[in-house]
Amino acid sequence: MSPDVDLTARRPGPRFLRDRLLALDSRLFEFAAGRNWPAAEPILPRLSRSANHGVLWFATAAAMAASRTPRSRRAAARGLASLTLASLTINTLGKRSVRRTRPVLDPVPLVRQLKRQPITTSFPSGHSASAAAFATGVALESPAWGAAVAPAAWSVALSRVYTGVHFPSDVLAGAALGAGAAFAVRGLVPTRAQVVPPARPRAQVPALPDGEGLVMVANTASGTADRVRALHDGLPLAEIVECEPTDVRAELEKAAARATVLGVCGGDGTVNAAAEIALRHGVPLAVLPGGTLNHFAYDLGVEGARDLTRAVQQGEAVRVDAGRFSSDGREGVFVNACSLGVYPELVRERERWSRRVGGWPAGVVGALRVLRADRHPLEAGFRGRTRPLWLLFVGNGTYHRMGLTPGRRTDLADGQFDVRVVHGGRRPALRLLAAAVAGPLTRSPAHAAVQVGRLHLSGVAPGTLLAYDGEVTDVEGAVTLEKLPEALTVYRPLPGN
Repeated sequence: MSPDVDLTARRPGPRFLRDRLLALDSRLFEFAAGRNWPAAEPILPRLSRSANHGVLWFATAAAMAASRTPRSRRAAARGLASLTLASLTINTLGKRSVRRTRPVLDPVPLVRQLKRQPITTSFPSGHSASAAAFATGVALESPAWGAAVAPAAWSVALSRVYTGVHFPSDVLAGAALGAGAAFAVRGLVPTRAQVVPPARPRAQVPALPDGEGLVMVANTASGTADRVRALHDGLPLAEIVECEPTDVRAELEKAAARATVLGVCGGDGTVNAAAEIALRHGVPLAVLPGGTLNHFAYDLGVEGARDLTRAVQQGEAVRVDAGRFSSDGREGVFVNACSLGVYPELVRERERWSRRVGGWPAGVVGALRVLRADRHPLEAGFRGRTRPLWLLFVGNGTYHRMGLTPGRRTDLADGQFDVRVVHGGRRPALRLLAAAVAGPLTRSPAHAAVQVGRLHLSGVAPGTLLAYDGEVTDVEGAVTLEKLPEALTVYRPLPGN
């Protein structure tokens, strides 16, 4: 080889590579335009239009939420959050950073072209970003729903090339940005699978492969028929007792006397009654979520019949704390929380309206009625001082926020009460809202949070309402709340098994 040859002159530079990639991109676009897609002609243009402004994905999220399973609702919310972040990123940074013109439509058959052509720049594809963000966000929370949504997301991305409004690289870049947005949302708000409740302290319980020995009492007022039927499919020898709300406690007492495992399916009040009876009879408890909120079951990691069936079949269980309150000869047990102040009044208003408008709307109506009413704060002796309080919330276990999500408990045997106080003062609605937004670990003139193992209140006025696990009772004088550490044995699927 001649020493006069300059080898460096033959190395392709960045501009050369960019031009080659753009040329390849154009050839791929023309190849796609020239192909005959008979099955796609009646579908892809319509699908592309349906994804305008995220309409397709909002409709999909609504359909997922309508299934009423917690996992599907979380998946829908995560998909929409991911889509929102992707859209904001594309419209504020992506479109303005690379001002690429749209493809020339000459090689695209007229039947494929959209009636209204986009006027924004071409790179990256916003539709592809939204589709990938929604599908990836859904899949991170629920792989099954993700698999169901993925074909539609793929088709929307493909339709952008098919209709001639984007080059292939626009679609690939948009999809990558969309998937990245979904993972960014997961970094801010971990999925339920990322924060698994600790599998301790484990309890020795019988494994019931066919469910023999399990007596499941179901409150029919909670709409539990489908859940109980699914449980019975997995545990065919389990005894199912369906009853009206007025008969629940009596049926639970009878079931606990003959059962190896006491099961319950219903709302917070039904689960509370079952927990108290299971404690008294010394039998393990199996909880199937069947109410509106289901905090206890969900914090255990039991989201449906499949989770509970696995735990019962394999004999997987843990011991958890319970709380107990006592006042003037009255006492009760709670597994979620108890509270004084405006919340017990809200519970009563919610119960009053729930039969007319349903559970969630009744909660909204009740909150509006309670906060608009002219009332005075509760007076109670707390930590050595008599204080006016709008709300005293005592959680059985420490509530944590998962990023921006509402609080949940990750350890049901931590030996702590999570006490939240909203101090008395003007504008109770504003104070309560500020406490809810600020979260648990705050101290201010309006609200505070502490963790304690025991709590004593004094000077509580007669007729003061105390709510516990959705039930309401009257208390007065001294009110004592104490922990029953690791007192209750509950079936739950253990991670890694």
